[in-house]
Amino acid sequence: MRRAFQILLTLLCVTPAAAQLNISVATFDPGVPEDRSSHRDLHVFPKIREIESKFLPFVLRQSLVDSGNWGAVRVVPEADEAAEILVTGEIVHSDGEFLGVKLRAVDSRGHEWVRQAYSTSSSYEDLFAGFLDDLHNVQTGLDEQTLRGIAGLSMMRYAAALAPDAFGGYFEQLPDGTYKLLRLPADSDPMMARIQRIRSVEYVMTDAIDQKFRELYEEVDSVYEIWRKYRRWYANFRKEEAQRNELAQTDAEPGSYEALRHLYDNYRMDRLAAQEQDKWVVGFNNEMEPIIAKMEERIAEMNGWVEDGYVEWTRILGELFEIESGAD
Repeated sequence: MRRAFQILLTLLCVTPAAAQLNISVATFDPGVPEDRSSHRDLHVFPKIREIESKFLPFVLRQSLVDSGNWGAVRVVPEADEAAEILVTGEIVHSDGEFLGVKLRAVDSRGHEWVRQAYSTSSSYEDLFAGFLDDLHNVQTGLDEQTLRGIAGLSMMRYAAALAPDAFGGYFEQLPDGTYKLLRLPADSDPMMARIQRIRSVEYVMTDAIDQKFRELYEEVDSVYEIWRKYRRWYANFRKEEAQRNELAQTDAEPGSYEALRHLYDNYRMDRLAAQEQDKWVVGFNNEMEPIIAKMEERIAEMNGWVEDGYVEWTRILGELFEIESGAD
């Protein structure tokens, strides 16, 4: 056991005091209902939800980095099931007044750390405070060996995806769907050294993608806050309007001119408010759409490079494994 622990330290190039797991934060599910006719009643704005699904993960990433409790924290466009810790999320409510998300965190073993809904009526940074506490509480309940085992299993799952014949036997999937680390390669294993170099290259690309999300955050932050302020104003307006309507209830006979005029005035005010809301939505979309399109184009280019490289690396590693094992 002590020998395996030392090998794992060598593989991860860390000291025993630095067992900080890396976190991958996948872009969120925007949570837009398929029934488009329900969007207005539910205060769902698809384009804005799409922007939030890319913007909010970076807000979470910043909060995780600022906590100082974790290793590298990256925003990734797709979930990486072999990540040391993978965080996924879904936006369940966003109307400017309230912001709510469902978050899930799972480690490389497949063990779920957190599955919880969080909401806020204040700043969006506050949205993730409870999640950070919950995640850290799980972390502090695990010993150093377990944390390093999670990191080691992440590396083995990544290695097995590239060279299954070489590394498939280093871990097993249990009947409940979770994974167990069985052993680790020798610290002098040449195939493992190649895997680590490939992963380092992929991390460089992932960091470049993460930078694109940072640029999006910087572009969107101020405009998004204006949008949220407007939505809070609109929510307050609707509450005040409902109170005014209640106070202004008429005793006029149903169907009379006075009753019809009262209904028309209420309808007219509602339509004016809806038109004002639509104008703000269109303005926000027009402001953000070129930024989103440019970011997605660049991320698609980098993802294409990684995917092409992944296929080539898998082929080369397979050939090397056959040569080194004498399979030819």
